[in-house]
Amino acid sequence: MDMIDPFGRAITYLRVSVTDRCDFRCVYCMAEDMAFLPRKDLLSLEELDRLCTVFIEKGVRKLRLTGGEPLVRKNIMHLVRELSRHLRSGALEELTLTTNGSQLWRFAGELADAGVRRINVSLDTLDPEKFHAITRWGHLDKVMAGIDAAQQAGLGIKINAVALRGFNDMELPDILRWAHGRGMDMTVIETMPMGEIDADRTDQYLPLSVLRAQLERRFTLTDIPFRTGGPARYVEVAETGGRLGFITPMTHNFCESCNRVRLTCTGTLYMCLGQEDAADLRAPLRASEGNELLSAAIDEAIGRKPKGHDFIIDRRTNRPSVSRHMSVTGG
Repeated sequence: MDMIDPFGRAITYLRVSVTDRCDFRCVYCMAEDMAFLPRKDLLSLEELDRLCTVFIEKGVRKLRLTGGEPLVRKNIMHLVRELSRHLRSGALEELTLTTNGSQLWRFAGELADAGVRRINVSLDTLDPEKFHAITRWGHLDKVMAGIDAAQQAGLGIKINAVALRGFNDMELPDILRWAHGRGMDMTVIETMPMGEIDADRTDQYLPLSVLRAQLERRFTLTDIPFRTGGPARYVEVAETGGRLGFITPMTHNFCESCNRVRLTCTGTLYMCLGQEDAADLRAPLRASEGNELLSAAIDEAIGRKPKGHDFIIDRRTNRPSVSRHMSVTGG
């Protein structure tokens, strides 16, 4: 039974933020003194499992766990192991997660054992001092140890880097060579106007069309039809033999092929990352032992998924396009 939105798009990809908490405070994502959600508002691991299972029964084939940082959620591996039954049954094609890598040294082996085949690691710089500056709390050596552990466990890794003018734009060619040299794909992402942060995003914003032109002075980039189910458009880099993805929510939205919805750790379903339109699934989840109310609430929400988003980095008001922080919806 597939979920089809008003524009004929099948919704086959669910991203689930399992926590809004994180052990980093990346400057483009969070304020340093973030106020986190009260724990009572959070869905339990059992509730998250139940919700995900209903989505899988309704046609979701790819499930990505995000955060905050998913691996700081207490007992998160219990949820991963529970969800892996859908991989074994064939109902789910892929179970994956996006992580900052800080806890991978602890969990890489368990993730691989649970049927996770690949993960995304967010990493914006290979300079330890710059890394600590942009994450405020993070340590690069710990992330590198995590990447080592993940590769030893056989996990495929894609490096996600946010392109930030004046911070890492000059370094991105080196990060690309490093990632491809270790057999990892890489994706660059435009910074998005979400949530009040301490920095001025208009200074950080780097259109990826500009970045691509810069990269093409050093590399031969060929567009390829490769897809992983998300919004990245890929090129092959002749000099490294690896793949590079571009995610461009600002300069070129990719809404026409959108196949995904996002669930927060409080049970709010966002039909679009760039819109405030949402549906509360926690109430129907908790109102009944059965899943009929929940299923109906999901159908109602998918029935009003918007055609697309209109991100603008606004130079006049300097207000974010979307008031919630990225850490709430999960990237």
